[in-house]
Amino acid sequence: MRVLLVEDDELLGSAVQAGLEQSGYTVDWLRDGAHAAAALQVDEPDLLVLDLGLPGRDGLAVLRDLRARGSSLPVLLLTARDTVEDRVAGLDAGADDYLVKPFDLGELTARLRAIARRRGGRASPVIRHGDLEFDPAARVVTVDGAQVSLPARALAILEALLERPGMPLSRERIETILYGWGEGVESNAVEVHIHHLRKKLGKDRIRTIRGLGYMIPKA
Repeated sequence: MRVLLVEDDELLGSAVQAGLEQSGYTVDWLRDGAHAAAALQVDEPDLLVLDLGLPGRDGLAVLRDLRARGSSLPVLLLTARDTVEDRVAGLDAGADDYLVKPFDLGELTARLRAIARRRGGRASPVIRHGDLEFDPAARVVTVDGAQVSLPARALAILEALLERPGMPLSRERIETILYGWGEGVESNAVEVHIHHLRKKLGKDRIRTIRGLGYMIPKA
């Protein structure tokens, strides 16, 4: 899952980026509200972690612009402002959740998983598809009760497909999930990961939809 982190504090931003990447996210990090607003008009991630006190443009203004153009992008706000009025303003502007600094990285990742779960309409924290189960918190896949070891990027593709059963994901979309801005992408990287997933999970688990991409059918 791809996250855009917008945070101007270098120490905090670096720690959050490293922690989220360790938890399986692909993270792009911007330090300025104006740059974030411009980037979001061109390319939306899966999740937005947005600081309120930003240079260039306040995070609340970035959020309001996002919602004004009809975007349903899940947004978690980070802020040092801890009054009830500030929290209400952020939530009323369209935030999905709110975390006051200082915070624990484990809580941040748990809140992001909860946002993603709500977006997918799931009640259970574990994603189930037939005899396959994926635990996003533990990053563990089991098939018929047996654990299956997968490399991080293959696991990220599987998670994206499981989040949208019955909906094809294009090769280009999968690349945006796997790679951050400015990161080189090998021409056959997606095909290699899909081949690996089929080898581990069964060749019929993931279907190729000609001209559209790849899909896990609805259970």
